Amino acid sequence: MNSAASTYIMDDPREAMRLELKVNTDAWLRKYLLRHVKPGAEVLSVGCGPGMILRQLCSADHTVRATGIDISADRIQEAIQKSNSNKRLTFVTGDAHSMSFPANSFDLVYSRMLFEYLSDKQQAAAEMVRVCRPGGTVLFQDLDGQLLWNYPEDPSIQSTAEKVVSEFGKTGFDAFVGRKLFSLAHKAGLRKIDVQVECYHLIAGEIKPDILKQWQLKLEIALPQIARVLGGERAAKEHAKRFLEYLQRTDTLTYSNVFTVTGQKPL
Repeated sequence: MNSAASTYIMDDPREAMRLELKVNTDAWLRKYLLRHVKPGAEVLSVGCGPGMILRQLCSADHTVRATGIDISADRIQEAIQKSNSNKRLTFVTGDAHSMSFPANSFDLVYSRMLFEYLSDKQQAAAEMVRVCRPGGTVLFQDLDGQLLWNYPEDPSIQSTAEKVVSEFGKTGFDAFVGRKLFSLAHKAGLRKIDVQVECYHLIAGEIKPDILKQWQLKLEIALPQIARVLGGERAAKEHAKRFLEYLQRTDTLTYSNVFTVTGQKPL
């Protein structure tokens, strides 16, 4: 993650907390990952954050050895502290674009909600395939259409959101990366590629209080970057306020999609 805006958002310690609070690790594992985990597998999580999914994985399967890599030294330190000296868990600091692992090291390599922040997505995809063993599985998962798909549209909110997302795009953030994962996997040489698309961020009618808190924190973390785009903190706070009010209306719908792409590294 070399871009200024993307790095700032991901390096904020509250972002790791927000991501950990919003994911049901057990449900995510059962739905997306466990079907690809064979007994005794070596698993790599790229952009592992504080390591909550890998900890749950090692609890669910005591034969697995798991490694997590993240660009944030603080998040890695938190992951190490929470691993309780589990010898089957390893966490290291590193960049997804250029990982220090030897080629053909892991049976399963996955990333969750990482590609949207990466400056060179194809290079990162190639790296994940490189470190995967022949015949192993690589899984990419990310969002498509964040902040942008709302109805009925409020022209002011919509145009401001599009402006912010467009400016973030110049620094590497990609709100539409989900639809690009299949192409990234194909160009990286994966075979037997499977694509799954589901609704995400679905808010139909008034937003639930716990989801509202997550959105409040998300916008608070991004506020300095939104202020940069809109020309000041006052404008940024006003936009965030109006967007949150929109989510609290009973007649509005907001959603995005999540793409999950899996493929096999050729033998």
